[in-house]
Amino acid sequence: MNFENFYIYLLTGIGILFVGIISVLIYRLFQSEKKRKIAENSFRELESKVNKLELQTLESKLSPHLFKNVLNSIQSYAYQTYYAMDKLAYVLDYVLYESKRKFVTPKEEIEFALNLIEINKIKLSPLFQLDVKVKVRETEPLYEQRLLAPLISIDLIENAFKHADLQNPDAFITVTFVFKDNIFSLTVANKISSKESIIKEKGGIGIETLKQRLRIIYQDNFSMEQFVENDIYISHLKINLFEHKAKMRIARR
Repeated sequence: MNFENFYIYLLTGIGILFVGIISVLIYRLFQSEKKRKIAENSFRELESKVNKLELQTLESKLSPHLFKNVLNSIQSYAYQTYYAMDKLAYVLDYVLYESKRKFVTPKEEIEFALNLIEINKIKLSPLFQLDVKVKVRETEPLYEQRLLAPLISIDLIENAFKHADLQNPDAFITVTFVFKDNIFSLTVANKISSKESIIKEKGGIGIETLKQRLRIIYQDNFSMEQFVENDIYISHLKINLFEHKAKMRIARR
């Protein structure tokens, strides 16, 4: 073999090798692209599954959240019912048992009245203004002594709830209990309706019976005022328990 033929064979071999290398590179590039597309498709499928799982997770969270809100609403109404029944039980016990006593303590009567107010609150609109204040000196010596006639506050409070102008946006009821210097005071005020006969409706049989009862028990140791001022009906009851107790002592001698 001469040098020229050897050179030709060498170039041919190099050419074949080069073509082989190029073919292998092209094949590997093709395979790599194929794997990349497979990986990309797999990633998209995984991403889709993840998004779907996240959506399902959110939905699973949303449904219990909605269900919980519904339960909270039901629980609120149920609690109001239970709360009212609990207050009603106290009121019934007081009416059935404590009212049989000739006298109760100012503390017992105020607690009874507060429970009665809580029962009446259920029928009020959330926008209705009800203001209840208790200004009591619990250290007063007569605060827990049986000197107050039971159910003495019921008529004034019930009348306020019965005759308050519930349709008026300015409607309100205020109830204020005060026990100071051994004097029991109850003030009830409410917005009245212009459609009602103020004096006739407010000066009913219940109020007259209350006044007669007060005269018999406390004689001149109480005062009761009822008046209208700027379409507001105000009732004010004051009982001097210190003077009443002193007279009871004298009467027993």
